[in-house]
Amino acid sequence: MNFRKLLLTSAAVACAAIPVTAMADTSAKKIALSNNYAGNSWRQAMLTSWEKVTGEAVKAGVVASADPFTTAENQATEQAAQIQNMILQGYDAIVINAASPTALNGAVKEACDAGIVVVSFDGIVKEPCAWRIAVDFKAMGESQIDYLAKKLPKGGNLLEIRGLAGVSVDDEISAGIHAGVEKNPQFKIVGSVHGDWAQDVAQKAVAGILPSLPEIAAVVTQGGDGYGAAQAFEAAKRPTPTVVMGNRQDELVWWKKQKDANNYETMSVSIAPGVSTLAFWVAQQILDGKDVKKDLVVPFLRIDQDNLEANLATTQAGGVANVEYSKADAEKIIADSK
Repeated sequence: MNFRKLLLTSAAVACAAIPVTAMADTSAKKIALSNNYAGNSWRQAMLTSWEKVTGEAVKAGVVASADPFTTAENQATEQAAQIQNMILQGYDAIVINAASPTALNGAVKEACDAGIVVVSFDGIVKEPCAWRIAVDFKAMGESQIDYLAKKLPKGGNLLEIRGLAGVSVDDEISAGIHAGVEKNPQFKIVGSVHGDWAQDVAQKAVAGILPSLPEIAAVVTQGGDGYGAAQAFEAAKRPTPTVVMGNRQDELVWWKKQKDANNYETMSVSIAPGVSTLAFWVAQQILDGKDVKKDLVVPFLRIDQDNLEANLATTQAGGVANVEYSKADAEKIIADSK
């Protein structure tokens, strides 16, 4: 056996001795967050959760860095350019909350072709090379009508407050609301406005449309707009309908005051902002060599009359009811998805 053949044979034996389950070390890996919007309390809570959990991971040496970046405008072209810059900066993984499910596909494919792991969450992307983490937003919208059908069996007029125009999450939640109305024709959507998932925007939009609306039985929402809607009804001196909330602390405080004063009843539902931390850990696990399904679904966070106080007690002032994920949580979700 010549020397070169001996070297090759020795290398093959050494490789065979390595367990196939051995994982890569991620301590030198760099992960970036590409976020398209930060103009409401949910996005602020999402970024706070990211910085808290990833900061601890960097300090513990799990990864080298986990840098967050937010575009100045909710524009897919700007976010695509941001992702292209991340490719040039040598990140090993990019976690994305996307402005569009399709408009970023070119930039995402560029990242994948460069060997970069791409994980999208909340606002997901449809490029096949990326991973996606989302709740069933359509089911989240439909759940509001299911709740109202039990609370208000005779039905009534609905005002719909939509989210950020052009974002897939807005379309999906709205589709769920309309599907719920089709199943429950005792309800009728008589008005629709965009509240951008922000209380001040929602309040102004609702105040603008209220004079043209008949009596409203309930307001269906997407999150970050319930308190603004309630304020608009109060300012117009109109009866406060059942306003579905979106887990924001100001909404929960208002609901608690109304509940104590007159037993006001509603429900609240949203995706937890801490889903960003799950996306981080999923990216880390993929970099670590784990086999992860391309699509992971997590439950939405719902608050009802009987657990309002417990959730309010753990929600920071100005924040959103939240769940943050650990590495162990991510490992379990990945394992359970198979």
